[in-house]
Amino acid sequence: MSATFESETDYCGSRAQQTMLDFRVRDLDAMLTQLRAWGADVADETQGMAGVGRFGWVTDPEGDRVELWQPA
Repeated sequence: MSATFESETDYCGSRAQQTMLDFRVRDLDAMLTQLRAWGADVADETQGMAGVGRFGWVTDPEGDRVELWQPA
């Protein structure tokens, strides 16, 4: 999946981050639970898009946001 965003967006975590890795997962809730158990910085909220799927985010140790996607 690939998408472009306006340069002023903070969707990638901050305006300084210009790209974001997006990983496809089978079970978003299970993956987020596992990452939290390991001490990862996981966003509290998820987002759903009709016909596309659900999204969740984790921030890596360098401060970059990574997106997890469970397809619809």
